[in-house]
Amino acid sequence: MSVANERRQARLKRQVRVRRKVLGTADRPRLTVFRSARHIYAQIIEDTTGKTLAAASTACKEIGEGQTYTGNLEAAKAVGSAIAKKAQEKNIKQVVFDRNGFLYHGRVKALAEAAREAGLSF
Repeated sequence: MSVANERRQARLKRQVRVRRKVLGTADRPRLTVFRSARHIYAQIIEDTTGKTLAAASTACKEIGEGQTYTGNLEAAKAVGSAIAKKAQEKNIKQVVFDRNGFLYHGRVKALAEAAREAGLSF
């Protein structure tokens, strides 16, 4: 097994462990984060119906166009504020944060803090 595959398997184990405890309801949907080397993605999901209520990523034109590189802290902050703005448009004020097995550090932390500053609470 390669090192990259071992790291991915460890993240997936953490994801399952966290997902057992974190559940998005209609009152508090789940804000989930996925990061790759090039992009970062955020979705607000209501788990009872399985629907995505809002989404933002650096792959979207409105966020990614202004960035020179989309895999850094500034891009993560832009996604965090964008997802908070989309959530407020749909009257979502509180969410449950799901780090999706990633460590709460770096870009994941920057996205969460930017979402909090823009008005989301979790």
